Amino acid sequence: MSGRTGHTGKRITEKLSDDALREATGKDWPQWFEVLDAWGATSRTHTEIARHVREEHAADGWYAQSVAVGYEQERGLRQVGQSSTGEWRTSGSKTIEASAARVIEAFADDAVRRRWLPDAEVSLRTHRPAKSVTADFKDAEGTTTRISVTLTVKAPEKTVVGVGHEKLRDAAEVAAYKVFWRERLAALKSLLED
Repeated sequence: MSGRTGHTGKRITEKLSDDALREATGKDWPQWFEVLDAWGATSRTHTEIARHVREEHAADGWYAQSVAVGYEQERGLRQVGQSSTGEWRTSGSKTIEASAARVIEAFADDAVRRRWLPDAEVSLRTHRPAKSVTADFKDAEGTTTRISVTLTVKAPEKTVVGVGHEKLRDAAEVAAYKVFWRERLAALKSLLED
């Protein structure tokens, strides 16, 4: 995965519009940035910022977190794909016309997994049949990261699979794995739906 550059993720300020934010919190992005700058948020932790937004400005918890992330991204304290602890992560999801049991086994069973995820070594840490998997993920270059797979059952033969990929090195790796998981989950969908 290393060697790839560029970042395809969007800042939260691009995903959550000024209008939607104002409707939910009473302030748009520029107003939040002004309030947080005046409070000295650039020298505060993510938790402190979110708490301040929630407790002092009565914003719902999800919006308080979103405002904190948006502020951190806008002020260069955090990049897209970077957690509040500095860890890099990405995720992907896909709806597959297959049972939860079949989808999770496609991650847990080595032979099936190699058919849609051929160039990675996966070592299971936890496996809850038809529910979830966590695993160490070693790429072709020998770098080990961590994946968490969760399922949402929409119907007996319709499952949404979500993959969270953590312990990535930087924004370039986040961008590369975003594309990687889009491609690999499409391959999984194709395999299970054929």
